[in-house]
Amino acid sequence: MSFSGYDLIVVGSGFFGLTVAERVASQLDKRVLVLERRAHIGGNAYSEPEPETGIEVHRYGAHLFHTSNKRVWEYVNQFTEFTNYQHRVFTIYKGRVYPMPVNLATICEYFGRYMTPDEARALVAEQAGEIDSKDAKNFEEKGISLIGRPLYEAFFRGYTAKQWQTDPTELPAANITRLPVRYNFDNRYFNDTFEGLPVDGYTAWLKKMADHDNIEVRLNTDFFEVRDQIPAGTPVIYTGPLDQYFGYSAGKLGWRTLDFEQEVLPVGDFQGTPVMNYADEDVPYTRIHEFRHFHPEREYPTDKTVVVREYSRFANDDDEPYYPINTSEDRAKLERYRELAKQEAKERNVLFGGRLGTYKYLDMHMAIGSALSMFDNKIAPHLTEGRALDGSLDD
Repeated sequence: MSFSGYDLIVVGSGFFGLTVAERVASQLDKRVLVLERRAHIGGNAYSEPEPETGIEVHRYGAHLFHTSNKRVWEYVNQFTEFTNYQHRVFTIYKGRVYPMPVNLATICEYFGRYMTPDEARALVAEQAGEIDSKDAKNFEEKGISLIGRPLYEAFFRGYTAKQWQTDPTELPAANITRLPVRYNFDNRYFNDTFEGLPVDGYTAWLKKMADHDNIEVRLNTDFFEVRDQIPAGTPVIYTGPLDQYFGYSAGKLGWRTLDFEQEVLPVGDFQGTPVMNYADEDVPYTRIHEFRHFHPEREYPTDKTVVVREYSRFANDDDEPYYPINTSEDRAKLERYRELAKQEAKERNVLFGGRLGTYKYLDMHMAIGSALSMFDNKIAPHLTEGRALDGSLDD
């Protein structure tokens, strides 16, 4: 297996890696090799039809595309058209359904009476006055200081405990800076200018990004098994786990992971909405996805549906990392890895990007935007002018 003759090697074929590969191939006419350890491209955005029903399922959890970045929106529209889907979420608490995020409809439904925006705002402020934010000692006290005890206990306490497998009184107050509350009836989940789902699905979109004569993708290829075969000096964009690259020399970074329980049910519609959250602590999963509702424009079976229950927990060594935990200990380790990354850029022409490579939670549009910035500011100048690579993780 040869690794020579390439102008750039990209490790990982998620949105960050594919954006870099596509830009280098199409804009600079350079040869790019993409290495992917999985049997498919696309990272966690990969989607596939469920065999029995044909319903498109996002294998690694629901992916909803939204952005206010016009450049990102114009870029992604080169590879896919988007539906007019707008994400809306509901939550079940003690057998009743409420719209999320908390808005005027949620407040009126929970307290059992209509309130004007000013009345709702005054009620929440009164209840939040129980604890002063600056005196909050933990996540729970901070949550109560922001929205009051009733709304916190209904919609955040149980959900947070399940997400973190930790009682919220044992989580740091710094984990929460704000809780979104809308004093109108707007229940659109995202506020971004642009939103939609790829008409033909995520995998079709991702494959189109990689469909260029200058791009070669090698699946089932573990970078750590072949890194010694890469010619010295070949620029590498690495999007895998940052700590793994450096052999965990500064310690392992903490992540949360997700488990998915998929089931085909003999009904045409299970819950009437794409995502239903479960706020009760005694319900073990955090939410249920029903993927048929992401694409109501498609002709799916009317007698079967696919649901996926999602569970959250701390990641073990062999788990797929999803969300950085970002404790103070993690941040101290990250600072050490940031210094190592700068050295790696100088000595071996390696840059780190993406969610895993920077230890940041990045939505899809953020990963794409970050990759475009890295291409503009670091990769293109290096490949066209020979400029030294800047290994800072700030993009």
